[in-house]
Amino acid sequence: MDKVKGSIETLSGMQITANMEGLDAECKLLLSSKEILAVILKETIDEYKSYSHKEIMEFIEANSIESDKEVSPGRTNSQISSDNGEFALLNEKVSRFDIRFKAKNPILSQEKITIKLHIDVEGQKSYRPGYPVEKRGIYYLSRELSSQLPLVTGESNYSQLEKCYSIWICLDDIPQDECNSISFYEMTNTKNIGNCVVLKENYDLLTLVIIRLGKKEYNGKKGSDGFDLLRFLNAIMYPHKTDFMEVVSDYIDFSQNDQLRQEVKHMLGIGQIILEDGIERGIECGIEAFILDNEEEGIPRYRIIEKLQRRFNLSEKEAKDYYKKFMKVNP
Repeated sequence: MDKVKGSIETLSGMQITANMEGLDAECKLLLSSKEILAVILKETIDEYKSYSHKEIMEFIEANSIESDKEVSPGRTNSQISSDNGEFALLNEKVSRFDIRFKAKNPILSQEKITIKLHIDVEGQKSYRPGYPVEKRGIYYLSRELSSQLPLVTGESNYSQLEKCYSIWICLDDIPQDECNSISFYEMTNTKNIGNCVVLKENYDLLTLVIIRLGKKEYNGKKGSDGFDLLRFLNAIMYPHKTDFMEVVSDYIDFSQNDQLRQEVKHMLGIGQIILEDGIERGIECGIEAFILDNEEEGIPRYRIIEKLQRRFNLSEKEAKDYYKKFMKVNP
């Protein structure tokens, strides 16, 4: 398995307070980690399919995580930013990127010329926020593309436009039969009349990726399309559904640092809580969510209690007490 060494910053990004306040900020912090991004980008960006996670981390601009910059049609942002990369025009509604950055395009770059990819990663709590997420993604891509020209040349030299990706990770409000699915939307040449030469690099400038997770347990088979991406994202977003540390450690190596090795035991995900060592409310939040998720899927009472014992290292009595406290059905 292709692994990268995990940093203390990445580990901190996987932690959240017991009362779950600041969830949005924690999500953005986590998704701005190069180690996390490398796993996501390898599975969503065609240009990176044949590269290792370590190589992909090196493609991300070294200075892109240093500071935040305002984004408008006249400027673009080379920073990985948390919620303040924005498009702003007079009398126009402001739109904000979650995580936006540039990375090397290894396919088109040459020895003395570096061609970049413009990448936007969005953590979206609801897949049904009152409008189609796909339309918002296309809007973001369009603005990303249009904002390049003044920065690249100072004039409208369209040959200098570089490819844009927008990757949306949707967590909740997903239809059961669409959970753990991924959709790719691209510009394609659909029809030609007469003798013409169509070069893909001349129009292949926008790719939208919609990842729908949801609370349904992921049971994909190793080697199947999207397996690594869905398995990894489910682990960091919903750690109560799987062996969190075991899954994450397949992609990010925390074993070479004593401090990291100790802290990984207390690692938390952004979507639910798994807390140890006396943070009682945090533990209860994780257990409550686990019980409700299992009840929603129709799992019988005795099976939920068995799973509680294994997942949270509880005695049978403790598991029954927690079930009685948080159950909604199966009294």
